[in-house]
Order: sequence, then C-alpha cells, then structure tokens
Amino acid sequence: MKKFPDNFLWGAATAAYQIEGAWATDGRGPSIWDAFSHTPGKTHKGDTGDVACDHYHRVEEDVALMRKMGLKCYRFSISWSRILPQGRGEVNEKGIAFYNKLINTLVANDIEPWVTLFHWDLPLALQMEMDGLLNPDIADEFAKYGRLCFERFGDRVKNWITLNEPWCSAFLGHGIGYFAPGRKSTSEPYLVAHNLLRS
Repeated sequence: MKKFPDNFLWGAATAAYQIEGAWATDGRGPSIWDAFSHTPGKTHKGDTGDVACDHYHRVEEDVALMRKMGLKCYRFSISWSRILPQGRGEVNEKGIAFYNKLINTLVANDIEPWVTLFHWDLPLALQMEMDGLLNPDIADEFAKYGRLCFERFGDRVKNWITLNEPWCSAFLGHGIGYFAPGRKSTSEPYLVAHNLLRS
C-alpha cells in the first residue's frame, strides 16, 4: 500500500478575487475582474466577486475551519489592488493590515502560509493607464509590487508563487476573451505570455 511521505504538506488553495469579497472596502482599488464581472453578459448569471465568501470579514472563522480540517498549509493570493489601489504608488495600509491579520492568524494556528503574488486580478488602473499585461513595463511594476510584499510579509511567509496559471491570463484573457480583461486576439496572448515570463 502506498502512503504519502511524512513531510508531505496537506493544504488548500484559494484566489483573492474568488473568496475575499469586500471589493470596494477599506481603500481597495478595482481590478480587471471587477470591471469584467460587472459587464453584462460576461459571467454566469451576472455573478461577481463583490461579496464572494466574504473571507475579508471572516478570517478567524475561516482559519478555524482550516485548523479543524487538519490543514498544514494554505496557499492564497494577495489582491494587488488591495495593497496598491492604483497598482503602483501609494500603499493602502488597511490592505496590508488585512494580509498581516490573515498571515498572523495562520501562523498562530500552525498553518504555513504560501502566497501567490498574481492570480489574474490585475489592478484596473494599470489596465487603463498602460494597457495592462500587454505593456512590457508591467514587469517592472510587478517587481515593485513583489518587493513590497516581500518587505511587509517576508518575515513570516517563506514560500512564494509568482504567477498562477499564466496561460489563463494570456490565452483566456487576451486570446478568446473568456477571462478578464476580455480581449480577443491571435497575437496578444503571446505578448502577454512574454511579459508574464519577464515579470
């Protein structure tokens, strides 16, 4: 009979836009998914992430459930626009405080935090001002954002994932328009993929 090795990490994973809710709370800026999901016809029954699972207001309850399940690690993503509402520039300290609360609660419950920096929810300001992932300069903005995350959370977070499924952002978002930002093109997916690899 096969068994998992003793050092195998049992955990769960989520994405900020899919669970946090609180989409316009405490200074969070909109993301491309906010714009996309609020566009009629883009999502099933017009569903949005405005409330989602309301994880933003249920951190302690959610982590208690994780502990009860016996999870040893939890992979979550940081909403870029929650800590940098315009994608760059002024830091939203309330957003930083939310992730500090989440990370501290995980650590206090012996659950190891694993952080994804980008799970498809690009700040809308970067999409509008610089054409988002199509602009080569997005790699520099991503580096600044990543550096901020490392500085603020790196003392407790030891495992980082840069991009979640970049194919989805490139092809589904810029090839067939099924994901945000909803663009359709035969060439844009390759440009986006290149810029994501650079970031």
